[in-house]
Amino acid sequence: QVQLVESGGGLVQAGGSLRLSCAASGRTPSTVAMGWFRQAPGKEREFVAAISRGGGGRYVADSVKGRFTISRDNAKNTVYLQMNSLKPEDTAGYSCAARASGSYADTFRQSHEYDYWGQGTQVTVSS
Repeated sequence: QVQLVESGGGLVQAGGSLRLSCAASGRTPSTVAMGWFRQAPGKEREFVAAISRGGGGRYVADSVKGRFTISRDNAKNTVYLQMNSLKPEDTAGYSCAARASGSYADTFRQSHEYDYWGQGTQVTVSS
């Protein structure tokens, strides 16, 4: 089992930055691939970014490419999502997810590929 707790969300003006954190407990994060998803009211869940078990594989959605960066610190059992140049359309609930299997370098972009989910943290970007 892996337990995930997100933090770092909040209200920010357009153009600002936030850093989300996802702290994992249970199986060590070095054994799980991680991802970030978001969901705005009335919309489907959207993939944002993913990072492989080892951290060398990273993938970011086109909608946030150049603005968001995913990273991980296995010593702290934490995955981060650095969000810069935020836009009102980035407003959503952001959730992290973990996958318990897969190769050391794989990243996963589909929500059904993940086994564990956090409760989420709200990000609101004002115009």
